[in-house]
Amino acid sequence: MNNTALYNIGYGLYVLTVQADGKDSGCITNTVMQITSGTSCLGAVSVNKQNYTHDLIMKSKQFNISVLTVDTPFDIFKRFGFQTGREVDKFADYKDTARSKNGILYLTTYTNAYLSFEVTDAIDFGTHTMFKSNIIGGEVLSSAESVTYAYYQQHIKPKPPSAQQKGGYRCNICGYTYEGDMLPDDFVCPLCKHGASDFAKII
Repeated sequence: MNNTALYNIGYGLYVLTVQADGKDSGCITNTVMQITSGTSCLGAVSVNKQNYTHDLIMKSKQFNISVLTVDTPFDIFKRFGFQTGREVDKFADYKDTARSKNGILYLTTYTNAYLSFEVTDAIDFGTHTMFKSNIIGGEVLSSAESVTYAYYQQHIKPKPPSAQQKGGYRCNICGYTYEGDMLPDDFVCPLCKHGASDFAKII
């Protein structure tokens, strides 16, 4: 299978935020969906089990989603996507936030809306958990256009520098470079948590 075919599926990009054990954290995700509409509005998000945010959602059973816009700078993706909440406070010195009624932070800049979710079921998909949830709140914050994964790849993510030496593998998702002659089959990107199938050999 050519895994790059999956890149053509339409995705948005979001900051998923959570609070548990008195700590705020969050991560970048592209797997948010509305399942039903009407008086009982259901949604779902899929989260990699290696993410600290995943563990906090399992404890708190609630989370927020901030819908990112096309003017989102790369620094936001680095802050929330390229480091782990186990080691850093992602909200340290970041003031552009507010708390929704559920007490969880959401972004007030570079986002056109936020939604609040209450988990009703956690479905195990091996490497990921899908959190089926009631959508219990939300507000429109601006009319700015939502950013897609394709737009991020083409216009926001910095282009990787030309390799000065042969060898190594580069992550197609975040640009991380693995230095070595052979990439292990079970290798997981330390930044974006994608597997070896999303790496390309540098030639």
